[in-house]
Amino acid sequence: MVLYTVARNGPASARSMQSTNGDLFEESGSVGLQTYIDAFEGWLAAREEFGAIREQSSVAVYRCMWTALSAWCVGRGLHLDALKADHFEAYLLSRGGTEELSARYAWRLLTLADEVQLHRARATGLPRNSAALDLLMATPEWRFANASDKTPLPDHLHAHEAKALVSWLLDPASGSAVAGAPAHTWQAMRNRTAVALQLGAGLTPADIRSAVTDGVVCDGAKVAGLPWKIRLPAHGSIPAREAPIAPWAGRLLRAWLDTRCALQITGPALFPAARSGRSWGKVAQYTAAKAVLAAAGVPEAEGGSFKLRHTFALRQLRRGTSADQVAQWMGLADAAALARYRRVLLAPAAEVV
Repeated sequence: MVLYTVARNGPASARSMQSTNGDLFEESGSVGLQTYIDAFEGWLAAREEFGAIREQSSVAVYRCMWTALSAWCVGRGLHLDALKADHFEAYLLSRGGTEELSARYAWRLLTLADEVQLHRARATGLPRNSAALDLLMATPEWRFANASDKTPLPDHLHAHEAKALVSWLLDPASGSAVAGAPAHTWQAMRNRTAVALQLGAGLTPADIRSAVTDGVVCDGAKVAGLPWKIRLPAHGSIPAREAPIAPWAGRLLRAWLDTRCALQITGPALFPAARSGRSWGKVAQYTAAKAVLAAAGVPEAEGGSFKLRHTFALRQLRRGTSADQVAQWMGLADAAALARYRRVLLAPAAEVV
């Protein structure tokens, strides 16, 4: 692993030697470590000048984290400005895998990377690379790792907001360009249907990506051919389970299944990234959901996917469904996890759809 240990205020000769070595040994057009070093040192200088960092121990930690990331990227020929969410995710997983990786470490690294990239963009006039932030926002277990309560009071849609979203999702005229998909394309239909299942069946983003066509249940429906339940495979710490589908979401899912059939979209994934059946990526799916919610006028669309899931849970509890049943539908091992909804449920009934 390549390490640089010269402090920001170190001898000028040492910094000069470091720069000279880069000139001597880097081929023209190759990815150099110096770009990463300069970006970090520029960010650090600005933070220290602003007074945001005072402890040298913090500086050492940030420099160590950035050095390791830089060496990994340079070793793979990745330029700082071209880093993508997949690169950050691969790096974090290389630090020990999902079982050993500290969520707080991931939060700290991605936050640092985004701050460095933002400072670099402002200093150079280059477009901001938001890949680190996109991955952080798309991964709740990392996003909330530094919160004092990693399961804060659930943010949810109020009745008028949920009803407006449902109307927008069901209205064919609202299939406007979302997440880069032109109106009425199969991608636009996919994106709207995926959002519908998050609100109408309580699915997580990971559920959306892992759902398969064979898991959609139409047999036994009150309306022939209308999906009314979905079987979800186990993934991560969430066990295999079944979840009910609201009738309005079932209608949209039926239209999506018919679209898949008509276009001969292949593969088992219910919501693929391409007609070939290729899996939908985490960041791409998050971005699509965010765009749908923004286009539908949902306030604070950032992170809205879990707002939809919370709304589903609150609606079911408001209707009198037992906490055990709702927990089972949501893939929660312990119904006690729903206790945090209690304060919301004390609000007037009109507050929850």
